[in-house]
Amino acid sequence: MLIQVVGSADYRWVSDESIIAANPRVELGIEKGRSGHLSQQVIKSEFWRLGLAENYVCLDSDCIFITDFYKHHFLAVDGIPYTVIYENKEFYQLADNRGHSKVFQSLHAESEAMKALFERRGPNYYCPCPPFIWSSKVWQSFDKEYLEPQGITFWDYSQEDRPETLTYLEALLKFKAIPVHATEQLFRVYYYDWHYFLLKRLGETEEKLKKHFLGVIYQSNWNQELDYGGSTKSAASRFVRKLKRFGRYVQSWL
Repeated sequence: MLIQVVGSADYRWVSDESIIAANPRVELGIEKGRSGHLSQQVIKSEFWRLGLAENYVCLDSDCIFITDFYKHHFLAVDGIPYTVIYENKEFYQLADNRGHSKVFQSLHAESEAMKALFERRGPNYYCPCPPFIWSSKVWQSFDKEYLEPQGITFWDYSQEDRPETLTYLEALLKFKAIPVHATEQLFRVYYYDWHYFLLKRLGETEEKLKKHFLGVIYQSNWNQELDYGGSTKSAASRFVRKLKRFGRYVQSWL
């Protein structure tokens, strides 16, 4: 399927298994006992072990580029990758304004737990959505300074409440493997359908977004149009989903 879509030239395909095998402290087949979600967190974070790139940009399937992009969007003039780091106050305030206070509560609790894990005090930073601009040096420092002293691997460390995005950021702030060249989110992220409907109603379009963003993310957890090959859910389930989404569309006008 990959060759049918993008051809066979100008890229190098690597398997999940090759990334897992690159860590001598991990047993082959370890991913079979983990959820696909957690396995992918570890595998994309451990890509650095292949030695193919000092820095890499990691994308998810719901990332859509809307304008041309270049190396300078991801790397500072000294060749160090930018660090996406911000406090997300604008979105938190918007969520509170619309009656979605649980958004802040859950993410705040997650950030507090991650800070405690790395013994850091200060603001809660946020960097949850791709594209992720990652330095192999940061991941290597996390392995050498955090995992190895405890006799564990990323597979042992990984849990639902320890996202790889915050792990990278906290490891960077803790071990300082590279300088921090701060930047904001490169893509417009519609975290929820109510968020999408509200901003669209205020006049936001992809054409307008091109001035400030490289791309857009309509997250697949609420946009079933992104399901590859169409939804596999029952007609009744799809109807309820559409009904709830319509209700949130109506709510965006209130």
